[in-house]
Amino acid sequence: MSIVEAKNISYTYPDGSKALQDVSLNVEKGEFVGLLASNGSGKTTLLRCLNGLIKPQAGEVTIDGEAIATLPQKVLFQRIGMVFQNPNDQLFASTVAEDVAFGPSNMGLPKDEVKARVEDSLKAVGMDELGKKSIHNLSFGQQKRVCIAGALAMHPEVLLLDEPTSGLDPMGEHKIMELLQRLNRERGLTIVMATHMVDMVPLFINRIYILSRGKVLREGTPEKVFSDPEMIRDAKLRLPMIAELIELMKREDGIHFDRTPLTIGEARRELVKMITLRELKK
Repeated sequence: MSIVEAKNISYTYPDGSKALQDVSLNVEKGEFVGLLASNGSGKTTLLRCLNGLIKPQAGEVTIDGEAIATLPQKVLFQRIGMVFQNPNDQLFASTVAEDVAFGPSNMGLPKDEVKARVEDSLKAVGMDELGKKSIHNLSFGQQKRVCIAGALAMHPEVLLLDEPTSGLDPMGEHKIMELLQRLNRERGLTIVMATHMVDMVPLFINRIYILSRGKVLREGTPEKVFSDPEMIRDAKLRLPMIAELIELMKREDGIHFDRTPLTIGEARRELVKMITLRELKK
């Protein structure tokens, strides 16, 4: 059963630019879904429609079958958490703990419950020893984690993230993705993430929507979606590096692969299998 569903939604900005055109998607409970698109393709607008920050001009968004337009914002923001691309758009309190406590406090929860949620959320993102630290003294990666903790403290059913790895170095990107994968697997948190980081997608994400010029071009598993290189290029994206190499070997060297590996591990297994078969035929 879908926990979040967008049904034929469209949105045009006041300047006339069409951000979304008849977009539909569904997210199952416990999934880790990626919205993969180049800049300006509508993925941020779609996220904002999914959590009610923007009201689509056509179509509707539902959570557990309820139209989000009928839900009070206070209720909606508890059920669907949002992490923005730039931490400066989300963080405003003096200290880490104060910032994470803002949402639960506004819900009117008892102080003990707020304290417990803050501690649990900071521990979940590996920031439990930095509660008293000033927001301004955090690294960019730490600020990203505090943003995630603030969303987790609301105990959402769904977590939406807009380019959570943007601005991080490769190690920071990988650590954030590992954190999100752990939250998805261990806590059963449903995650929808907008990104253009194609190399990260096969490693962490269950299912992908490819967006281009405000429309959904393709939906499916990473293996299914990346099996169409022309569509990927039409969306102004590229294949994962490993898949690019395999495609080149097929085209230029005439080497046959039963399937197109998307990760180093998959490529290694395919190549070892090919080498082993070749050795057995000698």
